[in-house]
Amino acid sequence: MRSLFAALWITLLCSGAGQALDKDQQQARALLKEFCSRCHAIDRTGRSPHLSAPPFRNLGENKLYDEGFSQRLQDGLSTIHPDMPTFRFSQADAEGVIEYLRAIQSRSRR
Repeated sequence: MRSLFAALWITLLCSGAGQALDKDQQQARALLKEFCSRCHAIDRTGRSPHLSAPPFRNLGENKLYDEGFSQRLQDGLSTIHPDMPTFRFSQADAEGVIEYLRAIQSRSRR
């Protein structure tokens, strides 16, 4: 029984599932996985596949989630980074993405 509990605990720690995501956050994660995970780490842990792409859990360091961020996601987030395509999200999806990003922020910033 102890080994089963230990295996479950290790799985939870490694998967970042210590905090459950609500339905909107799960949908936002699915969008980010589809559009962004080729380059960015989109979860609470893990490295970004593209060396220049920051993990999404660190994006809040730059006060990215100001009032205009949702609108920028809807208008098409663009960057000077040549590898990053422009994506446009609906208002509901943009708000869900912001809530998901807030949910995965590194614990050191909470």
